[in-house]
Amino acid sequence: MTEDINHLRRRLVGATALSVAATQLGVMGAAQAQTGDQAPSRLPAVSPGTHTSFASLKQVNAGVLNVGYAEAGPADGKPVILLHGWPYDIHTYVDVAPLLAQVGYRVIVPHLRGYGTTRFLSDDTPRNGQQSAIAADIIAVMDALRIEKAVIAGCDWGARTANILAALWPERVRAMVSVSGYLIGSQELNKMPLPPKAELQWWYQYYFATERGRAGYEKYRRDFARLVWELASPKWKFDDATFNRSAAAFNNPDHVAIAVHNYRWRLGLAEGEARYDDLEKRLAAFPVISVPAVTLEGDANGAPHPDPATYARKFSGRYEHRLITGGIGHNLPQEAPQAFAQAVVDVDRLT
Repeated sequence: MTEDINHLRRRLVGATALSVAATQLGVMGAAQAQTGDQAPSRLPAVSPGTHTSFASLKQVNAGVLNVGYAEAGPADGKPVILLHGWPYDIHTYVDVAPLLAQVGYRVIVPHLRGYGTTRFLSDDTPRNGQQSAIAADIIAVMDALRIEKAVIAGCDWGARTANILAALWPERVRAMVSVSGYLIGSQELNKMPLPPKAELQWWYQYYFATERGRAGYEKYRRDFARLVWELASPKWKFDDATFNRSAAAFNNPDHVAIAVHNYRWRLGLAEGEARYDDLEKRLAAFPVISVPAVTLEGDANGAPHPDPATYARKFSGRYEHRLITGGIGHNLPQEAPQAFAQAVVDVDRLT
């Protein structure tokens, strides 16, 4: 276990507003990036909440799932895949997707397993929320949609999934954007205790470790999710309609099982599937990400998140970190859609 990864884990809470200097990493900033793609250097302005729905919702069989996804933009556009987290859904990108589509990208926004209209094809498939299983789902989606290579961007579980795809399948990832940087974990690392204040912010992880917690999330999942939204984004003044659009995705019959398994697996309290053992072994070595990458952090993120200084060395290619100001919390793409979409355009130019 490397010293810098241990350090990352121990500094999950109380992250400073530190931006990684591009010159340290040989980074070419967005303003210096090569132009010539279809997207303009600066995207048009959009206010959060401008859009409330997606024009196109589709389904595709992919691996062990029938995946529900939103699609926007031209079918022959450069692919971008946007990945949501917990407890959120595809509406995390309801304002980002139209921006990217407007400048020519083909935008795919899938519901992860356990969310929205995504369903398992077989009742016998384990309801597994481990990190490598979710990443394998996205590779299956790319195969099903005949997408050889894409820009991958994500937040929360989606950011971790983007990290994994970029680290293990770099030939499928043109470039990557992730909120809160490098989030690849391992069960072994998660055995290490944190200082009390850091443990406090993981309260829901320990709640889910109990049968009482599973039953509580089953019964109160909307109230639970709303509380997490408020704690993770303390300055985001979302309204009932905004929350309710996402909360509908938690009615998925597998949602509770996937969410609970995800957090129990992290603590070594639930088994994964043998089919993912090799992937997890590779992830436990905390592989370096070599594809062009931009990481983002909101200045008011109330969720556990690492200090950018602790993960800078995990990016060996062209890389830039951006602090997004203005009271931006954990659900950064929905709270600051223009900044997130701009990061996608800019990282694409770093390729």
